[in-house]
Amino acid sequence: MTFITPENKSPTSRTADRMRNQPEVKMHQVIEGLKADSSNFTLERKPFLILGGSIHYFRVPKAYWEDRLLKLKACGLNTLTTYVPWNLHEPERGVFDFEGELDLEAYLGLAASLGIWVILRPGPYICAEWDLGGLPSWLLRDQNMRLRTTYPGFTAAVDSYFDHLIKKVAPYQYSRGGPIIAVQVENEYGSYAMDEEYMPFIKEALLSRGITELLVTSDNKDGLKLGGVKGALETINFQKLDPEEIKYLEKIQPQKPKMVMEYWSGWFDLWGGLHHVFPAEEMMAVVTEILKLDMSINLYMFHGGTNFGFMSGAFAVGRPSPAPMVTSYDYDAPLSEAGDYTTKYHLLRNLFSHHHRVPLPKPPEATERSPYRPVIVRQHLSLWSCLDFTEQPFKSEKPVNMENLPVNNNNGQAYGYTLYETIISSGGSLKSLNNIRDRALVFVEKQFVGVLDYKEQELSIPDGKGKRTLGLLVENCGRVNYGKTLDEQRKGLVGDIQLNANILRDFMIHSLDMKPDFVSRLQSSAQWKSMREKPSFPAFFQTKLYLSSSPKDTFLKLPGWSKGVVFVNGKNLGRYWSVGPQQTLYVPGAWLNRWDNEIIVFEELETDGKVQFSSSPDYGMTVDVQ
Repeated sequence: MTFITPENKSPTSRTADRMRNQPEVKMHQVIEGLKADSSNFTLERKPFLILGGSIHYFRVPKAYWEDRLLKLKACGLNTLTTYVPWNLHEPERGVFDFEGELDLEAYLGLAASLGIWVILRPGPYICAEWDLGGLPSWLLRDQNMRLRTTYPGFTAAVDSYFDHLIKKVAPYQYSRGGPIIAVQVENEYGSYAMDEEYMPFIKEALLSRGITELLVTSDNKDGLKLGGVKGALETINFQKLDPEEIKYLEKIQPQKPKMVMEYWSGWFDLWGGLHHVFPAEEMMAVVTEILKLDMSINLYMFHGGTNFGFMSGAFAVGRPSPAPMVTSYDYDAPLSEAGDYTTKYHLLRNLFSHHHRVPLPKPPEATERSPYRPVIVRQHLSLWSCLDFTEQPFKSEKPVNMENLPVNNNNGQAYGYTLYETIISSGGSLKSLNNIRDRALVFVEKQFVGVLDYKEQELSIPDGKGKRTLGLLVENCGRVNYGKTLDEQRKGLVGDIQLNANILRDFMIHSLDMKPDFVSRLQSSAQWKSMREKPSFPAFFQTKLYLSSSPKDTFLKLPGWSKGVVFVNGKNLGRYWSVGPQQTLYVPGAWLNRWDNEIIVFEELETDGKVQFSSSPDYGMTVDVQ
């Protein structure tokens, strides 16, 4: 495949030009981008079969992007698909971040330099098993917000975001010498379908800002009925092939190319469940059949990566309450969470090699890993001691949900924990009235008394003398990312709680979002205590990992701990929880230093004082995807 570039420049040097803000160069007019004018796609006026794979740049350390894309190309794929997460790129209203690990332009430029086409899926909603489907939580500060509709508060925010985003990606379109051959309009809107004017609005938001490539939509079979928009090619998502679904796609779009935009190569996992696997032979049977039908395909996921930080979503479809997603997004994909080759990879490579005239490039060497020796925790810091390092606490007569707290420049709290404290003068029955989102550790005078969540909505508070402080440390375990309840994803205390017959009032609210600046303040300024003094929980625990040689990937495990979050050199690796299935956290070698590495663990309830490592992951007991 060739990118048409002026003066015979390589795509890489053209990309470098763009980075230096060189003037745009007009393309030669005779070559055409991706077209869907007959039963087969054409690219540069030649028949083109899309062999795609999804790798999300925001789930993979930037240092590993090239390795993962070379592995995609070596598998015989010609196209990369990626979502774009609005919540990371605009963490506060009007504050944009496209730097470092979020440098989308660098990712697109890298794909171009490697000769890989791109299908961009800019949302604004992306699902992706990602918190709130990638929508920023500050949208929920508006009590009347209607996400994914033409509600003015939502469309104004989308317009502002797209003004920044599309300006960055438009120069990477095929028509301007770049790798982007198609752009997706929203995502699976047919499964939401709250506003028939919404999809035309998103389409126009793309076109009016300079998107000129082929537009597509993507839905499951039921969603196809409501998810399309005039002028965009409809594509389908599935795992098991049903001939009736293909016939339906043909019926609504006769004489058009057929594409599976999401062929689910595996599945996601939920805390407290089992690890999903989709057998390689079953996957290969379906992929082979798809190709026999002359359909284009995109493997979702080709490489899943990791839900670093607090970014994992929650699943609510067909359940009485949402179940949070685990930190790993391994997905049982052809390339593992840490970028390893799997049986699926080798089988697919063999299959796709028959669709190329020339031999496939040699796959890159496998990445080395190390099972570092366990390290002993050296110091601890009680949660109560670190409240001085958070933003100013907020006094409120009634509970306030985290998104509406006056923190983060009045953008509210997005992720993490929120501590609500109030004074009580008796014991008795504490009732959550189902207003806890999602899980609360309950304390009286800083002593743990129990947990309130969706299942446990009542707790006995012991009697005591005089006035005492009742504390509820409420965790946002992840906002639902799919389904019809997106508008209801406010977190923290979302309403009243009751002790005996009394509604509790007069709260002091502390925001514990555990952002990088908070973690670095703890490291540099807090008065840590030696482990010779017994820790009180919840607490932060600190230790160091010394490496005398160049760092390698590893997996961190905490078998003697209960539930919490791990930070390595200030980076949030994500949540761990002993209920499983996941028992290890991926630690990219690229995020480690030779010599000193700072490890901080926030633990809710217990520790054995050791941080252990393994060269292989433990995702728990498995179950086949049904």
